[in-house]
Amino acid sequence: MRIAQVAPLYERVPPPGYGGIELVVGLLTDELVRRGHEVTLFASGDSETLARLNAVHERALRLDPHVREHGIYEMMQMSRVYQRADQFDIIHSHVGCVALSYSGLVKTPTVHTLHGIFTPDNSRIYRQCAQQPFVSISDAQREPGLGLNYCSTVYNGIDSQLYQFRAESAQEPYLAFVGRISPEKGPLQAIEVARRTGWTLKMAGKVDPVDRRFYSEQVEPLIDGVQIQYLGEVSHHQKAELLGGAVATLFPITWREPFGLVMIESMACGTPVIGMALGAAPEVIRDGVTGYLVNSVDEMAERLGQIRTISRQACRDHVMSTFTVERMTDGYEAAYLQVLASRNGSLTARAKAALMGQK
Repeated sequence: MRIAQVAPLYERVPPPGYGGIELVVGLLTDELVRRGHEVTLFASGDSETLARLNAVHERALRLDPHVREHGIYEMMQMSRVYQRADQFDIIHSHVGCVALSYSGLVKTPTVHTLHGIFTPDNSRIYRQCAQQPFVSISDAQREPGLGLNYCSTVYNGIDSQLYQFRAESAQEPYLAFVGRISPEKGPLQAIEVARRTGWTLKMAGKVDPVDRRFYSEQVEPLIDGVQIQYLGEVSHHQKAELLGGAVATLFPITWREPFGLVMIESMACGTPVIGMALGAAPEVIRDGVTGYLVNSVDEMAERLGQIRTISRQACRDHVMSTFTVERMTDGYEAAYLQVLASRNGSLTARAKAALMGQK
């Protein structure tokens, strides 16, 4: 199958540090190439991929201080993708509503994975393009009122080999928090839990420009470097070490998180997660088996007293059965075939084999 993968330009694929969408796109793209598909990745020029790379700018927009108008580069990217649409059997967009206005102008179908949330503004264009095929990354992410043509829910997956399982946490116990330092991710709530219970908290994640004031005024004054430690934006290896050594990872979100990749990254290392029962968390955490679902900071602090009863092996097993890159790619291949069948009528067995790259 000839597939175009369209990634955001803000981060490199895969990201050197924080960047959940770009990590997922990188893993999916490489796995599709390994399965024999002919894949072109539209992404920033510093991306690393097994596919053909097509870039409108030499590096991630976030890293280039000379780029002031990100939307210009997004339009250039869309032009490249859709001018070449007839070269692909399917286009897979990971850029939200940016591709919607273009995808209806060509015959090649576009599958849109919804990585973000709906807002009053973007809901207008989603309603206008509701019949295009969409993939949700959790059932909780879906908004029935928009009437979108959902063809599947495909959970995000990770390369489990990159997360070393640890049967025991570090000798000096601590809690982990990994995520953007922004209000919706709950860093203040994580700090409150640590201060209430006396646990050491190690935090890692980037601070986007929009969140710098929040960080400097509300978070930074609480970081003492001893009980509350902020490690900055860490590499993948450092993140895996941080998560694997923790007694528990806190996921104190204040919004309907569409997925939450850090939960499966933590569990892959064997570390249970205590998360707010919002968004996709109830679909990712098995309450009482791989961590706990809670409804308040008080409950989160209380559950810490029971966290050592959670089997670290059960956490790893849960990820291996549900959230691997192989399972994710299976889901997307099925979604591609479903969309192509609905566009072309039913696919014959021979046509399906050809599209799947089989002999």
